[in-house]
Amino acid sequence: MYVRFGYVAMSELLQNASPSQTMTATQFEKIVDREARLRRLERISNANLDNCLRLVKHNAAHDISFFRLSSRLIPLVNHPLTEGWKYEKAIFPNLKQLGEYIRSKQMRVDFHPDHFVVLNNPDEEVFNRSLQTLLYHYKLLKGLGVDPTHRCVLHIGGKKHGKVSGLETFIDNFENIPSQLQKMIMIENDDTVYHTEDALYLGEKLGIPVVFDLHHHDVNHPETPLSELWPRVVATWSNSPLPVKMHISSPIDGELDKRHHDYIDKDRLLHFLETINGTCEELDIMIEAKKKDVALFTLMEQLSAEPSCELTSEASIHYMP
Repeated sequence: MYVRFGYVAMSELLQNASPSQTMTATQFEKIVDREARLRRLERISNANLDNCLRLVKHNAAHDISFFRLSSRLIPLVNHPLTEGWKYEKAIFPNLKQLGEYIRSKQMRVDFHPDHFVVLNNPDEEVFNRSLQTLLYHYKLLKGLGVDPTHRCVLHIGGKKHGKVSGLETFIDNFENIPSQLQKMIMIENDDTVYHTEDALYLGEKLGIPVVFDLHHHDVNHPETPLSELWPRVVATWSNSPLPVKMHISSPIDGELDKRHHDYIDKDRLLHFLETINGTCEELDIMIEAKKKDVALFTLMEQLSAEPSCELTSEASIHYMP
């Protein structure tokens, strides 16, 4: 099984390369002239895109071809204070340049919009705000020249009216989303409410790929064993142009700790790979560790000493138990 590793949004090794520089609403309002305010936002946005280009070049130098882009590239996007702001034109040259580089290196990139993107909320205003955020990500992907299909990971949402109601509301609301936004979506099991089997219920019913999170599963899992659930996870990717994707992180203090460690527990990963061996030919694993690329390189160094792991690059292995 070929396994490729990626990391999230920012590097611990590159200095002054944040793709998420921002401007608060308070700072925005202190600038008297509205046009000057917006030009300031555009300068920050383009600086974020410049840094993102530095990040993907850093990744390419280390054979990292799987990366989660920051959702905070454009500050105050869709905020009431910036209503009517046509940011797309101002950022297009830098966004196009970033996309050309990503495509030239055949990198897999995607997004994980913030937790306030909730599709199972019955409140129409919350739902519409979520749609606006999805549209923003769609515009970014189109500007990058990247196929938007299966590029945005979402959690299922809350359970204000119970889990069953939450799942059915997700289904109802999903059917009201424009088809181009539907195609972007992947869903992930969470560590509190909706476990892997819940995500599979939606994924199988709606044709959405399930992004399996191992840490979340360890903390919040159904009675059904993983050996039975995993083939169903893989099957949700059968119509995707992309390989199966999953997330890994490790608890800080004890198996049930929801907080993310700086690094990855190599032994837990190897146990998982042994469990699923033979179920898929390719697997992309997104590392959600606080040490970002340092955690990736540390894990690769550890895996290099394992007989079951043949390193094929600085960020990929062949797993052969």
